[in-house]
Amino acid sequence: MADLIKKTGNVEFDPFRAMREMLRWDPFQEMAPMSVYNPRFDVTENKDSYVFMADVPGVKQEDLDITLTGNRLQISGKRDVVAEERKDTYYTYERQFGTFTRSFTLPEGIDTTHARSELKDGVLTLVIPKTAVAQAKKIPISAAGSKS
Repeated sequence: MADLIKKTGNVEFDPFRAMREMLRWDPFQEMAPMSVYNPRFDVTENKDSYVFMADVPGVKQEDLDITLTGNRLQISGKRDVVAEERKDTYYTYERQFGTFTRSFTLPEGIDTTHARSELKDGVLTLVIPKTAVAQAKKIPISAAGSKS
C-alpha cells in the first residue's frame, strides 16, 4: 500500500483519500439554490407512538404549521433571512433560509386526537400515539402436547 502513495513535490497523493472525498461529493447540493432550507427529520417508532424530531434553529413557533389529514402528516415552516448590514467582507455565506414542506405517510392505527408537538431550543418534537389496537400484543406460546 505504501507504493500507492505517490510523492508530488512536498505533497503526498493518497488515492484512497481522493476516492473517499469523491464519494462524499454531492453534485446536486451544489446545484441547489442557497435559499433552500430543508431541515432533516429523525423518525422513530416505539411501542406507544411515532416520534418526529427536527433541528429548526431560528424558526419561530408561529412560522411552523403541522397538519394531519387521514394518515398523511405535513410539516411546513419558514426561516426568515436575518437583516444584516453588509459592511464587512463576506468570504462565505452558508446559512440557509426560506420555506420548507415535508410530508410523511403514517401507517394505520394512529391516535390523531392525542398527537402533541413541542418547539424547544430549536428542536421540533412531534409525538403521534398509536391506538390501543395498533400496539403490539405479546402472544404466549404453549408447549406442544401440553393441555392448558
